[in-house]
Amino acid sequence: MTFEPDAPLSRPTQPWWRRALGWRPKLSWSGTAAVLVPKGRWKRVAAVLILIPIVYYVGGGLWLHRIDDRPDFEPQNVQPGESRAVAVAAALITREVDDHHWTPMDPFFLPGAWLDNMPNYQAGIMKALARFGVEMRDQLARSRGSSPQDPDLDRAAARLNADPRQWVWTPSMSIWPSVTATSQYRDGRAALIAYNKRLAAGQASFERRADNLQAFLERVASDIGSTSAQIDRHIHDHGGDLLDFYADNLFYANKGQLYAYYMLLKELGNDYQSVLRERDMAGPWAQMMDTFRTAATLQPWVVVNGAADSQFLPSHLVAQGFYLLRARTQLREVADILRK
Repeated sequence: MTFEPDAPLSRPTQPWWRRALGWRPKLSWSGTAAVLVPKGRWKRVAAVLILIPIVYYVGGGLWLHRIDDRPDFEPQNVQPGESRAVAVAAALITREVDDHHWTPMDPFFLPGAWLDNMPNYQAGIMKALARFGVEMRDQLARSRGSSPQDPDLDRAAARLNADPRQWVWTPSMSIWPSVTATSQYRDGRAALIAYNKRLAAGQASFERRADNLQAFLERVASDIGSTSAQIDRHIHDHGGDLLDFYADNLFYANKGQLYAYYMLLKELGNDYQSVLRERDMAGPWAQMMDTFRTAATLQPWVVVNGAADSQFLPSHLVAQGFYLLRARTQLREVADILRK
């Protein structure tokens, strides 16, 4: 009796889709790497991979960075009857949001997110413009306390108060997507322009009265007074620190605020020219504007927060605070003259 060997069992056929999912390349990692990057060039590849983010963030940041504190900046094509202060507010929004790129809201993967001075400077400008929008709605554009608020100014005041850091999705502020700060600022600018056009057509109100200007100056004085308190607190807590990474943030935020107020007050001087002439205020107003201009254009190469009585290190916050308080005092003086 003979025994025949068993025939080899045939492997069951798999469906084509299972064979496709189960396919694996028959190359080891070392073999694949050798094909993609020839031996001896790994150091060059590593150097390139390190240089790319450095060039992207550092080069991009240097290209974006700009502290635009030109004192001669002014609005263009202002029509007769329009408010020059409203026009310069709209022009500042255009310049910072569209012309220079709005950096405070940049997410981490954009070069602007790693900038320091420019975002604080831009946020300071918008802080002053937001205050101006509120005062226009509540005071300057109302003939009396019982008169209705202008709808365009109401929209502008709401939009300009948006958080400057608001991006499409900012988890630190909300887990839900939202309207970006730039979109809201552009909408606020459009509302300011619409109001100005209606003002020129005689369809809106802008009360060029001494008491309105006086009230606005007092609001500005109160606003920069709170800014001086922040400077004082930081100098008290950190003056003379060898490494102070917050001093420049505070300095440039204050600088942006003072610059925007300088621009607004300069154009309000044109809007209220007849009031200033009647009260013989050319001298006090010019002195106040000189102080604001000096405070707004301070720009040290490196912000140093030395002790107030230091022999070797300056304190740029002390210098800024001096001009800020001088401007506040002059605001009060001009407001007192307008009150009489």
